[in-house]
Amino acid sequence: MQPSPSSPGALSRRTMLAGAAALAGATASAGTAAVPAQAAAQGTAGFAGAPAAAAAGHRAKAVVFRDVRPFGAARPTDLVVVDGRISAGPAPRGAKVVDGGGRVALPSLVDAHIHPDKTTWGGSWVSRKPASGIADYVAQDVELFRNQRRPVAERAYGLMSHAVARGTRAMRAHADVAPAYGLAGAEGVAEARERLRHALDVQIVAFPQHGVVRTPGTAALLERAAREGLVDMIGGIDPIGFDHALDEQLDLVFGIADRHGVGVDIHLHDRGETGLRAMRGIIDRTRALSLAGKVTVSHVFCLPGLSDRELGSVAADLGDQDIALTTVAPSDSLVLPIARLREHGVRVGLGSDGVRDSWSPFGNADMLHRAHLLGWVTDVRLDDELAECYRVATHGGADVMGLAHADLAPGAPADFVLVRGECLPQVVVDMPRRDVVVHGGVVVARDGEFLD
Repeated sequence: MQPSPSSPGALSRRTMLAGAAALAGATASAGTAAVPAQAAAQGTAGFAGAPAAAAAGHRAKAVVFRDVRPFGAARPTDLVVVDGRISAGPAPRGAKVVDGGGRVALPSLVDAHIHPDKTTWGGSWVSRKPASGIADYVAQDVELFRNQRRPVAERAYGLMSHAVARGTRAMRAHADVAPAYGLAGAEGVAEARERLRHALDVQIVAFPQHGVVRTPGTAALLERAAREGLVDMIGGIDPIGFDHALDEQLDLVFGIADRHGVGVDIHLHDRGETGLRAMRGIIDRTRALSLAGKVTVSHVFCLPGLSDRELGSVAADLGDQDIALTTVAPSDSLVLPIARLREHGVRVGLGSDGVRDSWSPFGNADMLHRAHLLGWVTDVRLDDELAECYRVATHGGADVMGLAHADLAPGAPADFVLVRGECLPQVVVDMPRRDVVVHGGVVVARDGEFLD
């Protein structure tokens, strides 16, 4: 039984998020390189059959995944992969063959919000202390960082490779940037990204967990991370509720992004009018700097409680400026109203957030589990509702990251998982082991284990 959030020392990640505003105020050969997440997604023109490169004389790298059932189809078929993409044509002579054994083939998942630099995954158990707000968690982050014997790169690699084994094809990784760490968090995640470039597409956010303004020296570190090309995005955190400097924080964050051509991804836990003021500031700066399509707001707890009319007005502005949102589905009252937002063209992705860090002992970087949780907290029952939870965890995250959909259609990236199951809704509920994980046409995990 969980202690009451009102009890002394009972604050957890879930209750902190829920009350943030109040508290703050057969293996194929590994010969095909993955497309980096920070690069623009490639189009699918010229993929009526084999890729254009093969037609032009390039020796195609072809794999046939035999006897699979895309999306749980009644009849098994073969998935033909040529040069890392699904092909509609027959397999070239000499193609490798991977036996699917009648398994269900599903698109790989996308984790649109995770903190791999903080994790203790794979290490000794950490006993956590009571906390009463973000500042306490921040202090415990620093203490844990200093006490870790394993460097960030090792811990992040362990968690990120585990995510691959659970079917994740891409992730947006938030790494703390603050004077207490310098750029060690971002550098460690970047090192893990390089080791996993064949198996996982990664975008890195320089995340000022300690505040941009309230912690002197942070803004300079954010600038340096962007200038040196270490990160793909600049983050922010509760400009009013935590940093107490709405205009100053947003001007700094958006200014850095604009100068260095990177994106923005801001944590916004503040609710009510406080959160909406920050959201309006984000929308205004996105419009003024012509950053449409390059801005994301994470958590966004100010939206779920709005009336339908109020939500429609904000969603229209978000859609107009192509500002993406992410949710980690922490509870029924704080999960984003995804269907309503999509009516206005707002891109919404799902993330796993922190995993076994100083904030919480929970988390597993398994996005199928997160899709299951999304269905649980939204109390879905129907097959199409369960399938939609999976879509948010796959195509929703891909939209946020600017990646092509891995939808098993001709020309799509050959990023998919093979599982034993009956149909997609049943897979979301039962969460079977990912028996085979394929990235760019290459098997990168088997029987739940990452293949180095």
